[in-house]
Amino acid sequence: MTSAGGALVSAAEREIDALMALHPKGFDLSLGRITRLLERLGNPHERLPPVIHIAGTNGKGSTSAFCRAILEAQGLKVHVHTSPHLVNWHERFRIGADGSGHLVDDEVLADAVRRVAAANQGETITVFEILTAVMFVLFAEHPADAALIEVGLGGRFDATNVIAHPAVAVIMSISLDHQAYLGDRVELIAMEKAGIIKQGSPVVIGAQTEDAAREVILNIAERLRCPVSVYGQDFFTVQEHGRLAYQDEDELMDLPLPRLAGRHQQANAAAAIRALKAAGFELDEAAIASGLTHVYWPGRLERLAEGRLADFAMQDAELWIDGGHNPGAGLVIAEAMANLNDRESRPLFLITGMINTKDPVGYFEAFAGMARHVYTVPVPASEAGIDPDLLAQSAVEAGLTAESAVNVETAIASVCKNWNPDERPPRILIGGSLYLLGDVLKLNGTPPV
Repeated sequence: MTSAGGALVSAAEREIDALMALHPKGFDLSLGRITRLLERLGNPHERLPPVIHIAGTNGKGSTSAFCRAILEAQGLKVHVHTSPHLVNWHERFRIGADGSGHLVDDEVLADAVRRVAAANQGETITVFEILTAVMFVLFAEHPADAALIEVGLGGRFDATNVIAHPAVAVIMSISLDHQAYLGDRVELIAMEKAGIIKQGSPVVIGAQTEDAAREVILNIAERLRCPVSVYGQDFFTVQEHGRLAYQDEDELMDLPLPRLAGRHQQANAAAAIRALKAAGFELDEAAIASGLTHVYWPGRLERLAEGRLADFAMQDAELWIDGGHNPGAGLVIAEAMANLNDRESRPLFLITGMINTKDPVGYFEAFAGMARHVYTVPVPASEAGIDPDLLAQSAVEAGLTAESAVNVETAIASVCKNWNPDERPPRILIGGSLYLLGDVLKLNGTPPV
């Protein structure tokens, strides 16, 4: 079956499209509907391998990717649930298998969606809740050694938060995002994220830029009598001589730098190591080193070295993508771009699309004095995309020069057309929305695998 545009539509996509037409879009944070549905399915969430439950504003996906890479290097089978996807729904469900596991097969996913939808009996529910139940069904029906489950939104009332006894709860960096659902202060957001902490279960608190957020999480963990490990206090990393030193109360390890770009990924890697140890996994230092050097997490400070868009850019230009979309993410991305410039100076151009639940001025402010110019573009995959002209005004308000463009290709062409050949070829960063990155990876011909 093909869509109106001629693209092949998978069986799972047809099933999910039918659900999207039937059920309300967006979020409706509650555990009542998912609990009812899981009971009808025989409570598959109670038949999972040890669960590493990961929440946070930024860094959830990267930390999950590090955990997966390390565990697989240890020879273990690992299920992984992440959201949202970039190109295909299947990316949300990685099934553990010998080697590196695989994205769920299309017919397997379609069958699970049909079964879960039938069990729901047409009652009011969100599509995310149905897909969360699908995840639990898939993970319960396929044997594995661990399940990495990323929170969708918040934590306390997120549909994944029916897990009664996680092997470890991990809370990554917290900053302002989704204020309409989670609150307009980091303390309130931290309280929602910390809702995944369960009585007596280990807790790992990743690097936090806000002391208030760290204190809220720590207080909740201590009240629930949980063993707690805090980044910068109980475990930490230091970059020395092109290597990564990791230390906790048990050991000091000399490790390679992570494959994922950006200094913030060193702290994410540390949180992953500490989380796996807190969950009770016995790790070889060689497996940790292998995991850091082979980790794969698309769309997060990823360089597009080949593909249609990469070929479209001028020769020797650098094309980077990152799905960060809030002020906290803007800061770490800008720092990563500055570190790249320390090694090889290039003028930086932004091509940015965002949706209207974000803080565009806060995001752009991180690049003030760094980005030479911003091109703002639509986000075709979302009805909530900010008009590019309005987004350009936000960039100007943040102290940058900006103009709108019809699409990403036009923006890349504008950078190349106006380039001064006496300068180094530019570094172009496409970002601001995971929805936009999905379109970019599709255009480039390099979808996640």
